[in-house]
Amino acid sequence: MRKSKIELIIAAFILMAFLIVSCTPQDESKSEKSAAVSDGKLDRTVLPLKEPTPPLYTELSYKDATPPPRFQVKAPKGAPNVVIVLVDDLGFAGTSKFGGPVSTPTFDQMASEGIYYNNFHTTAVCSPTRAAIKSGRNHHVNNMGGIIETGTAFPGNTGQIPQNVTPVAEMLRLNGYSTAAFGKWHETAAWEASVSGSFDRWPTHQGFDKFYGFLGGETNQWAPYIYDGTIPVELPEDENYHFLEDMTDQAIKWIKFQKALTPDKPFFTYYAPGATHAPHHVPKEWIKHWEGKFDQGWDVMREEILARQIAAGVVPEGTTLADKPSAIPNWDDLSDDEKKLFKHQAEVFAGFIEMTDHEIGRLIGAIEETGQLDNTLIFFVYGDNGTSAEGGRNGMFSEMTYFNGVQEKVEDMLKVMDKWGGPETYPHMAAGWAVMFDTPYKWTKQMCNDFGGTKVGMTVRWPKGIKAKDELRAQFHHVIDVAPTILEAAGLPEPTSVNGVKQVPMNGTSMLYSFDNGEAADQHTQQYFEMFGNRAMYKDGWLARTIHKAPWEHKPRRPLTEDIWELYDTQADFSLVNDLSNEHPEKLKELQDLFMSEAEKYHVLPIDDRTVERINAAVAGRPDLMAGRTSLTLAEGMIGMSENVFINIKNKSKTITAEVEVPEDGGNGTIIAQGGRFGGWSLYVLNGKPAYDYNFIGMQRFSIVSSKKLPAGKSTIRFEFAYDGGGMAKGGTGTLYINDEKVGEGRIPHTQPMVFSADETADVGIDLATPVVETIGSEKKSKFTGRIPKVTVEVK
Repeated sequence: MRKSKIELIIAAFILMAFLIVSCTPQDESKSEKSAAVSDGKLDRTVLPLKEPTPPLYTELSYKDATPPPRFQVKAPKGAPNVVIVLVDDLGFAGTSKFGGPVSTPTFDQMASEGIYYNNFHTTAVCSPTRAAIKSGRNHHVNNMGGIIETGTAFPGNTGQIPQNVTPVAEMLRLNGYSTAAFGKWHETAAWEASVSGSFDRWPTHQGFDKFYGFLGGETNQWAPYIYDGTIPVELPEDENYHFLEDMTDQAIKWIKFQKALTPDKPFFTYYAPGATHAPHHVPKEWIKHWEGKFDQGWDVMREEILARQIAAGVVPEGTTLADKPSAIPNWDDLSDDEKKLFKHQAEVFAGFIEMTDHEIGRLIGAIEETGQLDNTLIFFVYGDNGTSAEGGRNGMFSEMTYFNGVQEKVEDMLKVMDKWGGPETYPHMAAGWAVMFDTPYKWTKQMCNDFGGTKVGMTVRWPKGIKAKDELRAQFHHVIDVAPTILEAAGLPEPTSVNGVKQVPMNGTSMLYSFDNGEAADQHTQQYFEMFGNRAMYKDGWLARTIHKAPWEHKPRRPLTEDIWELYDTQADFSLVNDLSNEHPEKLKELQDLFMSEAEKYHVLPIDDRTVERINAAVAGRPDLMAGRTSLTLAEGMIGMSENVFINIKNKSKTITAEVEVPEDGGNGTIIAQGGRFGGWSLYVLNGKPAYDYNFIGMQRFSIVSSKKLPAGKSTIRFEFAYDGGGMAKGGTGTLYINDEKVGEGRIPHTQPMVFSADETADVGIDLATPVVETIGSEKKSKFTGRIPKVTVEVK
């Protein structure tokens, strides 16, 4: 009897399956239409591709019917894999191929197996370049007039990529590519980088199936806060961990896995290390390679670099070395202590460059192992802008000093020089080295009005599509040209509609015409530049520009309407040293007028020349999750809150009230912390005693410790900080309470006015990444041993 029931059940399932299949109708003409669709006869200008209408069937049995061809979106036959390698903060002389002092064998080899460009430009700053290179549109069209942390209320500067500017990753994904991004993102609107989203501008909603990296503009390479998709990654307990190696491992795993499963499906990989952006974090073994290699100083080395550039042909014969900015001292005028410190800063940076190039080489090696390197189109863009001069005259042991207006002294930095580049540092180098790595130009990162700020070393390798080997290309090109080049190489049209949204056309020009024709006339003939009031206009070899402010200047030199413009013939004056504005006033006026026309067209206007002030959301006019709020109530497990989404406690009084439950020993660990080793604060318990620490930019620490232990069970801990007032960065008095009983009091003489960290977060019940309090530690070591049902932060 039991057997017959089982047989009946099996028979019933078979019948159901039979009915489902046979009831799917079939029409021969529609079957043919479906086949035509699957054969690629599609309108790829509208994405996603429209699925064919399912045919109707009259047959009763599946045995008498034929299923339609399976609808599947595939990339055009022979479409290449695509890789964009985007190095951070490395200028024109950053590679040995372009005359630099640091060996970059991977870049050099790729150039020898492809073509390299000596007139390739960026926007001069991080977020804008990243949005432009992946979208093919000007940075203001992406609403990326500046970095995301300085977004304003005006179109062109909001920091929020619009829906009608779809990145090339999404175009490729919807055309049958697998897509992945690794490393630095820096394109998610500042107020959207939280658990509340919106996630529309996170990498996995910007065309990437896979993302492994960090959202902000920089990260601690030793202790990053990183995501896999939208999920925070728990760091391994490995003292040798380094994010650059980790992200490369992740990229290699993904590429090999993707090719193992779908070898015929092309991939698009965006590999964007946080290197060589500050902090300059690099293992000692890489630093040792460069000991003594910078002893001659930046002045002599600029001359040596130019000589190598001319000999290699990347710079024309007769090019003159541009003068340094007046703020950069002559090397020979430095003290012995300054030379000692600055040389070591350069050695660390050189090690960072070499390590980065090595990791890129590992990535290329992995692609080669798949057997598909020859049909992989790779753009090696060694710099999203010129080398950074944000280290100022002396460099910095902690970059947070720059953002908070604190000038570090050479004698203090010398004491910790041996730690430079290690986990206990967050360093940047003296600006003189930035000028050197931007040879032969005068200016650096941020300066969109000088080729030292915009021009970087770039090479393209694609053996299946480029016959030329080790050939120079001198055509003018810009990061907005990369996306249209990818589409043309893949045999794909630029879409007019994506996900139901009509698209803004790409502003860039495909570079494909130049791949096998070094003598081809330029097709990208004009380009505007603007960044925080600095501006320039390029057309047909002429460049008009105005220097509104230098990277180390916090205020503009003069009002926008009074700026002084210069004019250069870039075809005859490679390094921009001969101002021709007096000789050709009509040409200058033509380019000034053209700039205004382009500025109006691409949402550059109105120009906002504020910089540091725009970090404050209320001042800048962008959305702020905490706008108008005076309190924030959290609980254990709420972690990963960047400063852009956490209540602002700076320059004001505050009260932190925590409801906790602790064991007999009173508990240990972090209750709530913000920031880390290089600036921040923490309310915590150590050996049963509550305490509050204020870490002033990693240089001074102030502690207020309870005189009593917490009783077992439930307690309320309250910390009150009474701000002195009278402006920013002032001090105040801190008072600690347990169940309303005063148990501690102390002075915090000064506070950080602007930023605690560029990458660290506020966390409840744990202190992620680096520790605010070294004795408590971070990650698992800092986890609170009791419970935290509720913690409230109030500001006045």
